[in-house]
Amino acid sequence: MPAPHVIADLVERFEQQGDAYKSGQYNEAQLRKEFVDPMFKALGWDMENISGYAEAYKDVIHEDAIKIGGATKAPDYCFRIGGTRKFFLEAKKPSVDIKTDAHPAYQLRRYAWSAKLPLSILTDFEEFAVYDCRVEPRLDDKASVARVLYLNFREYESR
Repeated sequence: MPAPHVIADLVERFEQQGDAYKSGQYNEAQLRKEFVDPMFKALGWDMENISGYAEAYKDVIHEDAIKIGGATKAPDYCFRIGGTRKFFLEAKKPSVDIKTDAHPAYQLRRYAWSAKLPLSILTDFEEFAVYDCRVEPRLDDKASVARVLYLNFREYESR
């Protein structure tokens, strides 16, 4: 099945303006609005609750709240089906190196481990990583620990 045209358009835009996005001035909120939200909307997720579901049944919760070690943390996105959490997505600005920077991977895996979610996603659009979150995260883990899929944005259309 070919990728939705929206994803092809996003890939092309990132290809053309990638240096500006990776400069450090382009922030996470911009990335979420301009790339992550449209990408997942194109994949069939109701990113803005267009369906008008009650809070308990929304497909996507932005800044979901979870308890970790007595503190409340907020993964960027929680994707749900029928009100049941399925996975978290943590977005980072494109200047973050998702392939090698261990901190974002640890953060995501800790969120998902605490919520007992089997998988979760880390992305800055340039890179897309899926983690097996059944593996307990450790502070000294490399970014590659428990990573089951790693894609560069140029691979999105073929996957």
